Amino acid sequence: MPQTSPAPSVRPRILADLTPLRTSVHYRRLWFGNTISWIGQGMTTLAISLQVYDITHSTFAVGLVGLCSLVPLLAFGLYGGAIADTVDRRRLGLISASGSAVLSAALAAAAFADFHHVWFLYGVVAFQSVCAAVNSPARSAMIPRLLPVEQLPAANALTSMTMTSGTLVGPMLGGLVVGFAGYQTAYAIDAVAFSASLYAMWRLPSMLPDRAEGAKKASVLEGLRFLATRPNLRMTFFSDFCAMILAHPRALFPAVAVVWYDGDARTAGLLVAAPALGAVLGGVFSGWQGRIRRQGLAILLAVGAWGAAIAVFGLTRNLWLGLLFLGFAGFADAISMAFRSTMLQAAVPDELRGRLQGVFLVVVVGGPRLGDFLAGSAADLTSPSVTVTGGGIACVLAVSLLALRWRGFARYDARDPQP
Repeated sequence: MPQTSPAPSVRPRILADLTPLRTSVHYRRLWFGNTISWIGQGMTTLAISLQVYDITHSTFAVGLVGLCSLVPLLAFGLYGGAIADTVDRRRLGLISASGSAVLSAALAAAAFADFHHVWFLYGVVAFQSVCAAVNSPARSAMIPRLLPVEQLPAANALTSMTMTSGTLVGPMLGGLVVGFAGYQTAYAIDAVAFSASLYAMWRLPSMLPDRAEGAKKASVLEGLRFLATRPNLRMTFFSDFCAMILAHPRALFPAVAVVWYDGDARTAGLLVAAPALGAVLGGVFSGWQGRIRRQGLAILLAVGAWGAAIAVFGLTRNLWLGLLFLGFAGFADAISMAFRSTMLQAAVPDELRGRLQGVFLVVVVGGPRLGDFLAGSAADLTSPSVTVTGGGIACVLAVSLLALRWRGFARYDARDPQP
């Protein structure tokens, strides 16, 4: 009787799926280039805030840096997506990234020349946001042209790691560089770091949108009309609003650090870093995501997990336990973001991807700012504890009601992506 060899055991993948990096040289260059550029931009973001405070000694003046960044991103995000659906996305990415590199070089030159003026820094921040608002939709719309659809969840998990690592590592390096070598060195490093992203885009093939010959110019309204008639895509945005508007306690961290934990600015820094670290871990341990077909259900569960973690955080008075729940919330957010990005890339026709990525940019940027405002206002009327715990519970209830209203979203199947 012939002996049969045992079937090979299939070990479940736990760590991040690196298949996109192995199979596509273009994606690999783009990912490494973007990672380096994000770290450089994180350095510049902190350096500008430090320099503004050094000039003015005003926290209000530092706060205006964020406003100078937010307004152009919101204003140009949608139009950047429309442009990305009209022209060669590779060329648009090159031009916008080159603009960001030139602006960082201008910051370095001004610092070397002892040209320290707040209005100049505000202006550079605003123009950097315009470049980012144009670059981000074009870059995101390129990914489905470089990878097969089954690799998109892994690619978006890797992208989430890039973004979150930039917000963690960049500011830390920026603080060290400014402390040891001055603002000019941090800005110069950022300008040089853009060369990695520029090289990656330069090596890409042409990325003209897949539009019918003679089609009219892409318009923002056309993209919004498409979104209005596609319930699954709308739900990706509605679910994110539940988390980022109703249960986003970041604005309360300075008060929470003092009132709950009897801490100081360092404690507030730990609270800010915990969700980001959780998001990084969410990317590192994302190997299982490529096997998930019910991506809509995964988003609903991840947003519900975010809300539940924030609600429990509002009840804790032990710092390390609080950091643990914030880290878990960041982990859940990384899962939600990866699947939301995947659905936008897989279920949207190529000629509309830029505009939908522009909407995504506006939601991702604007939602947390609205959440900050709502949390701050509610805490003044009630208390930080009521605001945080109530916001987390509201998030869970809201996403549950949305799931009941649009039941098809939970049945969304990645094998047949329907917008």
